[in-house]
Amino acid sequence: MAALWRGCGRLLARRPGAAQALTAGALMGAGDVIAQQLVEQRGLQGHHGPRTLKMMAIGFCFVGPVVGGWYKILDQLIPGTTKVVAVKKMVLDQGGFAPCFLGCFLAITGAMNGLSVEENWSKIQQDYTDALLTNYCIWPPVQIANFYFVPLKHRLAVVQCVAIVWNCYLSWKANRM
Repeated sequence: MAALWRGCGRLLARRPGAAQALTAGALMGAGDVIAQQLVEQRGLQGHHGPRTLKMMAIGFCFVGPVVGGWYKILDQLIPGTTKVVAVKKMVLDQGGFAPCFLGCFLAITGAMNGLSVEENWSKIQQDYTDALLTNYCIWPPVQIANFYFVPLKHRLAVVQCVAIVWNCYLSWKANRM
């Protein structure tokens, strides 16, 4: 078993995109479990496993690849690690990327929950502004520190650690009907 874990570790070290996707999927799943158990207080009998699997799939297929790719692009657009560079990156991240990402996340979640186009659009209109304002309460200071102190290859992991709470909120928000 130890050899299997070492082999997986070596594979993921050579494939950082895969590691980012796996991490994002696992943490999206953890956020959903926390949302269902602590926020919604469903209990183990009331836990909706398919919802957790959907959130994990969104993490694997959307959050990890998109956010990981965005950080690479952002580092090319605004190279460096000074305080001024970190603020510029945060402004571009929160002013450009976050609003688009959040809208896409809500749309994907609605589609995976089986909402019609009209129902999905209505849900996005209902949730988007509140989710974006909540985003702005959490992420700007996190991102400034992330862009200033953390090397590119570790940024998604740092964000995903903070994002357990954020993922819990997003799961609750996106799955509230």
